[in-house]
Amino acid sequence: MGLFLVGVAAWLGRQSDWRPSTVGGGAVEEDRRETAEKPGGLMRWLTTVDHKDIGILYGLFSVTAFVVGGLMVVVMRLELLQPGETIIAAATYNALLTNHGITMLFLFGTPFIAAFANYFIPLFIGANDMAFPRINAIAFWLLPVSAVLIWGGFFLWPIVENVAPAQTSWTMYPPLSTSSTAQGTPAGPTGVVNPGADMMMLGLHLSGISATMGAINFIATIFTERGEDVGWHNLDIFSWTILTQSALIVFAFPLLGSALLMLLSDRNFGTLFFAPEGGGPILWQHLFWFFGHPEVYILVLPPMGIISYVLPRFAGRKLFGFKFVVYSTLAIGVLSFGVWAHHMFASGMDPRMEGAFMAVSLAIAIPSAVKVFNWITTIWSGSITLTAPMLFCIGFISNFIIGGVTGVFLAAVPVNLILHETHYVVGHFHYIVMGAIGFAFFAGFYYWFPLVTGRMYQQRLAKWHFWLSMVGTNVVFFALVLLGYAGMPRKYANYDVPVGPQELFINLNQIATLGALVLFVGQLVWAYNFISSAFEGPIVDDDDPWDLDETGMKTREWDWFRENRMPMSGGGHAIAYDGGTEQDADAEVTSDADAQAPADADATTASPDEDPLSTDADAEAREADRDADEN
Repeated sequence: MGLFLVGVAAWLGRQSDWRPSTVGGGAVEEDRRETAEKPGGLMRWLTTVDHKDIGILYGLFSVTAFVVGGLMVVVMRLELLQPGETIIAAATYNALLTNHGITMLFLFGTPFIAAFANYFIPLFIGANDMAFPRINAIAFWLLPVSAVLIWGGFFLWPIVENVAPAQTSWTMYPPLSTSSTAQGTPAGPTGVVNPGADMMMLGLHLSGISATMGAINFIATIFTERGEDVGWHNLDIFSWTILTQSALIVFAFPLLGSALLMLLSDRNFGTLFFAPEGGGPILWQHLFWFFGHPEVYILVLPPMGIISYVLPRFAGRKLFGFKFVVYSTLAIGVLSFGVWAHHMFASGMDPRMEGAFMAVSLAIAIPSAVKVFNWITTIWSGSITLTAPMLFCIGFISNFIIGGVTGVFLAAVPVNLILHETHYVVGHFHYIVMGAIGFAFFAGFYYWFPLVTGRMYQQRLAKWHFWLSMVGTNVVFFALVLLGYAGMPRKYANYDVPVGPQELFINLNQIATLGALVLFVGQLVWAYNFISSAFEGPIVDDDDPWDLDETGMKTREWDWFRENRMPMSGGGHAIAYDGGTEQDADAEVTSDADAQAPADADATTASPDEDPLSTDADAEAREADRDADEN
């Protein structure tokens, strides 16, 4: 893996010296096709293959899943407010636990990344659309079917006997997952396995097919659809993270699909893939976690790209060490396939193997730390503007540091054996999933909201959303970390136990529930701001709503916004890539690909008529406007 990374670095080094190059230069492709007029109403959304429309569909779907998964966990936390069964039964708690994890990881996390990538990757790289627009649409429409299957047990539970939501936990460990009934217990010799669990596994498999199709499409798009002025040396940082994530998906998700088919075969056809007399239950853990830990980086790398893209806009300077942020992204991608067994230290592994996996698990913290230091240095040397996107970027860094440091402890075998399957793991993981990935989602949402909707949100409400989310996140998840240190196991619906620090368990669970409610109120603020602003927010009449011109940090998607969403003004700006310098149309333009290059190094003149995102009609309109001005 190390040799592979060195080879990739050497190849990239040969492509360019990472110097800036012209941005927005080059004529519009002669064979660029005009987009056909879209149908109106519902038919537009059911038949669209436009990457922007599909990005919006992904976004709405992921928000829906976020709401469903969030409501599930609020009910769970209310149940844990006091020991004993208080508001829901243990079987219901287990069903919510299982479906909350799968919903947030596969129906929220991956689709929300696809939302940003579908909408913006073609704009960033100067492409007309995705490489395979119809496959792009198919990949999305598999997701609603997947959601119906995953949640199908809840729909059928009240009306069909012996059918219930899956209660296997999201990790689906055998032997429970191979024979669980509607009551959640292993089936006896004549017991009936729960069809709701089968539906969940089929839905999960379908979501993996969707993700794999999308990943292949992103790889093909970035490799083949880039504009002539977009090379590997000046590809924006978000596209780099999507490219790396897509490669991880191509290698990881098919393995999950194969393992799920084997698990379904064990449940329904009597095979012995994961039975003790066959392959054994530990085989499932190896297969699942070989997918499961790269999945963490599948989820976190693009949010890192969003932070690396948005944060410099409001720090007033280019991303520090752009090249090393790219290399650290590639390093994480390679190393992520060598750390899966740290989830299995308590399963009885050979100590020599444990030592090897511990070393790689500790090593993967290094490229993550590189990114953190680059973000901090970008802020340290910048001129900060505390908008809502910037607040969420800073919150991301803070939460990611806590989540990363708590993860380093779990990578050490002796510590892992003590904290394994306690609430410490839940706190660590959710610092990453909600405290980092969720915050990156909101940073990108607020930054690009004016571009997508043409309206501006209520900025005071956005800041209230940040502070409620930041306080709630740290209260709930730090309390879970302390619960883990106290020894409370995870995945338990009831902690009314005769041994252990019972009073401490109650107090910390109450604090965690309070934090969850604060976090929930924050999301209500966001939902109100989102919906009201999308329909009634002030219309954006400027292609620079964030005043990025003042620091030269305006990027090319805002040029697209000016050309396609605003009335023609007869003038324009040459737009630079991430971190580059943006000046007037007749001025010198630089790219941000070399974070160490001077702002005026190797710059060349660019005209707005040469922007690859413009159409021939746009160019003729601007030429006519200039002639009118001269006359």
